[in-house]
Amino acid sequence: MNIFTNKKNALLIVLMTAGHFLFAQIDKKATKETENLYNNLKLISKEHILFGHQHAMEYGHGWSNESDRSDVKSVTGSHPAVVGIDFSDFSGQSKENIEKEKERLKKNVIDTYERGGITTVSWHFKNPASEGGFYWKDGISTASMALIKPDGSHHQQYKEILKTIADFAHSVKAKDGKLAPMIFRPYHEFDGDWFWWGKKYTSREDFIAVWQFTVTYLRDTLGVHNFIYAFSPDNRFNSEEEYLERYPGDDYVDLFGMDDYGDFGRDGKYDPEAAKKKLKIISDIAIKKKKLAAFTETGLESIPNATWWTEILLKTLQSEKLELAYVLVWRNDIKSPTHYYAPFPGQVSVPDFIKFYENSYILFEKDLKNIYQNKFRLR
Repeated sequence: MNIFTNKKNALLIVLMTAGHFLFAQIDKKATKETENLYNNLKLISKEHILFGHQHAMEYGHGWSNESDRSDVKSVTGSHPAVVGIDFSDFSGQSKENIEKEKERLKKNVIDTYERGGITTVSWHFKNPASEGGFYWKDGISTASMALIKPDGSHHQQYKEILKTIADFAHSVKAKDGKLAPMIFRPYHEFDGDWFWWGKKYTSREDFIAVWQFTVTYLRDTLGVHNFIYAFSPDNRFNSEEEYLERYPGDDYVDLFGMDDYGDFGRDGKYDPEAAKKKLKIISDIAIKKKKLAAFTETGLESIPNATWWTEILLKTLQSEKLELAYVLVWRNDIKSPTHYYAPFPGQVSVPDFIKFYENSYILFEKDLKNIYQNKFRLR
């Protein structure tokens, strides 16, 4: 049985052993901590949603690299429940710099695990076959998904890059001797045309081939068993059929996600009805397939709307019977006076964000206990 309660009470959520669940995690050799996280996220999503922030522990508005600091904690007293990192610097630079980045992120992931938080990983993958970085740049970028798939000209190079990722996954061993689980979200927003892996530059068949190879090589060849795999287009779909157009199959995806800024105030445009419909689609798919769903990226840059958190985001999340494990807003830049998506002390939306934080539906890191065990409680 499972007992959900107001997050300010400390009633136990009793979870059955993972073996009794019907949830369809794709890695049958997943570590016990990864399996427990997966099952706990599924149960949490029935009554609550976790709040996440990209690069929350690495830097924030006007600061960087400070121990146990996040802009979210500065406002609420708690770190976000979900912390986003990125594998963007795991390729396309010197081995020395790659190793430095791996060590930096290793501490981040282990610290988050030991606090009881959750790490999700995006991958702004620098084009392995051309200049241009991860964005598509006309006249510079190459349509490289066809080149890195099995039998492609850059396939061996791709395998070496995945080996770097696997080495990192094997390195995040905490003080308890366990590997920290991570939600790995490769090739996000693939239905757009701004990344080199976007729909405009990649056939459906090539996208699926690369995705399937990525999962099987990491999991079955390189022995990575602490990943939960997230499938995350942008918001360019209006039906289940459109959402699943590039779906690689039930054996290759753990979590259905969506990135959506356009319906939440970007350029002053709000379309909550469209957002509700799309979130309902991914939630329903996850329920049907006994997998996870999450709102993998959203936010309003600079948060000029002082009640955005409760009047826009929270109302949208609670408007339907959704089962979403988490919602993640994008990063707070160190230097930019306008590029931020979570409030910091003095920002205009702070009072509303505190109301958002205090709502029993929303969970932050301090609300969780034993998320990696099969007896999990809300503090």
